[in-house]
Amino acid sequence: MGSKDSDQSLPEVGEAPLIIDVEFLEEEDETLAQSLDSIEEVSFSRPRSAMELPPSLPTPQGRARVVTVINQKGGVGKTTTVINIAAQIALRGFRVLVIDSDSQGNCATGLGVDKSKVKNTTRDLILSPETAVDSRHATAVENLHIIVGDRSLIGLEQEMMRQLGREKRMKEALQPLLAHYDLVLIDTPPSLGLVTINALVASDGVLVPVQTEYFALEGLALLSGTIREVRSLLNERLGVDGVLLTMHSQTLLNKQVAGEVLENFPDLVVRPAIRRNVRLAEAPSHGIPIHLHDPSSPGGKDYQDIATELQHRWSL
Repeated sequence: MGSKDSDQSLPEVGEAPLIIDVEFLEEEDETLAQSLDSIEEVSFSRPRSAMELPPSLPTPQGRARVVTVINQKGGVGKTTTVINIAAQIALRGFRVLVIDSDSQGNCATGLGVDKSKVKNTTRDLILSPETAVDSRHATAVENLHIIVGDRSLIGLEQEMMRQLGREKRMKEALQPLLAHYDLVLIDTPPSLGLVTINALVASDGVLVPVQTEYFALEGLALLSGTIREVRSLLNERLGVDGVLLTMHSQTLLNKQVAGEVLENFPDLVVRPAIRRNVRLAEAPSHGIPIHLHDPSSPGGKDYQDIATELQHRWSL
């Protein structure tokens, strides 16, 4: 998709001085399987009826697909997923916008943006939708722009409580931007607050990263209820684009959990599972995604395969 007139100038953002290069050593176990074929055989749970996660609808023609990466459980790899999928899709020539709605603002760090030099943030996007065009910033990846989240998002919900149509502010703000991108990815905090609801109302679909550990299905059950409620009250188009298995290793526990997720969502799981990999954790310290840091690492290869599958699902 070609650039438009409103895309002509993006604010210059320098490299973050707080980013420190760190090197780690790791021996990769080449025997770890990338596919989930062997996982399907490992599930000791009793048969159960599948949870209801509605499939998503196609993207309306002529605008970007808006996808929220969400899990109400923290530490499952949401931000890592946003950074690396966005970067991989952008490196393939598509125009991508990342919106960080988490007050920690880790997307900016992972994409080489110095938050101290940013004027307009996600808070401004929501409170003042007319600032949407000027809120975008360039990143270390060509074709990839970001609207930065920071600590100013703390307390935003109290301010929005006094506003009419508060659940739809992000959707309204994104309208002038959608024609200029192929994909918009929204990172969310590990809570179901008003900012997260705004992201869901603005979205065509959701991606759900699930760590293959014990509480994974409890979080998915809670999320399925949230999606049904948002669909019925605020956004009838909202559906699930995929479930990603993250931080996976070949332990018996990980295989059991992965087997249960596959049992419940056989058509929604995006393959392969994303393996535990120190290179993925190391990349943000350099301010770049894994595809620029170490694309041949297990994490790099897994996210490349994931991006290929999602590109097909999103009809990019």
